[in-house]
Amino acid sequence: MNPKVVIANAFKMNYDKKLDFSVIKGHVEAYDDTTADELLLRIQDANVLVTKEMPVTASMIDRFPGSVTLLVEAGTGYNNIDIEAATKKGITVCNIPAYSSERVAHTAIMMVLQLSSMMQQQIRMLQAKDYRNFTDHLMVPHREVNGKTIGLIGCGGIGTVVMKVARALDMNVLIYKRHPGHNEPGVTYVTLPELLAQSDYVSLHCPLTEETKHIIDAKALKSMKDSAFLINTARGALVDEKALIAALVHHDIAGAGLDVQEVEPPAMDSPLYTLDNVIITPHMGWKGLETRERLVSIIADNIEQFFNGTPINVVNG
Repeated sequence: MNPKVVIANAFKMNYDKKLDFSVIKGHVEAYDDTTADELLLRIQDANVLVTKEMPVTASMIDRFPGSVTLLVEAGTGYNNIDIEAATKKGITVCNIPAYSSERVAHTAIMMVLQLSSMMQQQIRMLQAKDYRNFTDHLMVPHREVNGKTIGLIGCGGIGTVVMKVARALDMNVLIYKRHPGHNEPGVTYVTLPELLAQSDYVSLHCPLTEETKHIIDAKALKSMKDSAFLINTARGALVDEKALIAALVHHDIAGAGLDVQEVEPPAMDSPLYTLDNVIITPHMGWKGLETRERLVSIIADNIEQFFNGTPINVVNG
């Protein structure tokens, strides 16, 4: 079969025009972006729809033509797709697991290391021509990470890489997840309250669901150490952003590293851009060129295996 494949918002992946979608077998139509109304027109006679973090609602899926049998979410998370509606329509939904595990995990570790030296504050001092860190003495906190405790909320592919790197840095690891594993030297499974109370760094690595939305809220932030840092490279809505900003302003926690935000991009007047105890990055964990090339390769594999009758990475089957 030579399937027709529509990539609805290719620019999200291919913003630098360096990706080669020709590795996907079939007739591929790639659009930089697509509105909800345009989508229904563009997928007429299509067999496969590929999206990247694009809302695909039940009302949209209900109007999909019968030719669409595969929906590929070009990422690990698929909370943007109404899975129940797709299943009811007979559409298989696949995601792209593990394509960015190392890159996202390294982003989390980068934030741990930079926050430990208040690097963002040091950079701002240099920009303001404030050289006291050189001419006087070090004006900002500078902490060791070895011997400290990092708490991982969720520990799938990305969390596992964070765990391994943290152990290599001689950190202790606490893990909270629905199905705890077995403790091992330096790695302990705990309850969420225990993790929040004991961790020097809390790093989020769970999917966004109804149960995990705002898993870090005002109460959770209050239960953390005032010397602790929050790291989020997963999904922005895992954190109640208003509560987080209040905690950062009042120094209820020491700081935060946020590669994802509740609304992306944040409003131009968001305090997250200017707070000294925050590192904010533009959801860049998955955006390395090698990472995105791997993403396209797995998209191609998902489509080929589906039409070979051996579907992979299925999330609704």
